[in-house]
Amino acid sequence: MTAQELVLAAVAAIFTDFDVETAQGLLAPDYIQHNVAVPTGADPILGFIPVLEESGITLTTHRVITEGDMVVLHNTYDNAQALGSEIFVAFDVFRVADGQVVEHWDNLQVPPAKTVSGRTMTDGPTEVVDIDLTADNKALVEGFIADVLQGAAPDRITDYISPDLYLQHNPMVGDGLDGLGAALTAMAEAGQPMAYAETHIVVAEGNFVFAASEGTIGETPTAFFDLFRIDGGKIVEHWDTVSEIPAEMPHDNGKF
Repeated sequence: MTAQELVLAAVAAIFTDFDVETAQGLLAPDYIQHNVAVPTGADPILGFIPVLEESGITLTTHRVITEGDMVVLHNTYDNAQALGSEIFVAFDVFRVADGQVVEHWDNLQVPPAKTVSGRTMTDGPTEVVDIDLTADNKALVEGFIADVLQGAAPDRITDYISPDLYLQHNPMVGDGLDGLGAALTAMAEAGQPMAYAETHIVVAEGNFVFAASEGTIGETPTAFFDLFRIDGGKIVEHWDTVSEIPAEMPHDNGKF
């Protein structure tokens, strides 16, 4: 199986078919876990599958982005009380090696009833196109992160984001550069400025580029998982999940 096929099969075994035997064959025994609430290794996942089945959880995958041995899923978990809330929007990131899934990162957020833009955290285009532009689009997003999000040259924002079209799925941010600017200003004025410090993972396929970063909101350590859609050499759409990074986790692997 390809990396994407392996990941989709493993996720289906865990969250759709609740098939412990199949999942056991797809997850490496020393599976490295970065979820902040789950111990590392395959056994904790395998042991939790009957609980998931009993809970009635359902999974919807909206987008799949694959580059090399890395696969990113943009997911919604419904009836997810077993995970801590009725519904979560999540980015799940997997690394594959030697025919098994060997590592997992994620970032979950409870979606609000209303969003500033009127869009949901998951709607919008899903088709991967422009495969030949993958490297260029990845470089564009990496430049945007360094110059704008990490603050090296924030005045260059229009080099990266279209001034005419920027569709926003962050529930607290409106469309366009004006919407982004207004949200950042409001956060700063409330004493909760947003700062990106380091980006650990970037996965690109065609017109989609995903990045997993850490930073702060105010003084709170925060994980930012961002997905960007690129068209015509500019970022035109953005999805994300944002969550606090806890001080303690049930493993020593860290959030990243």
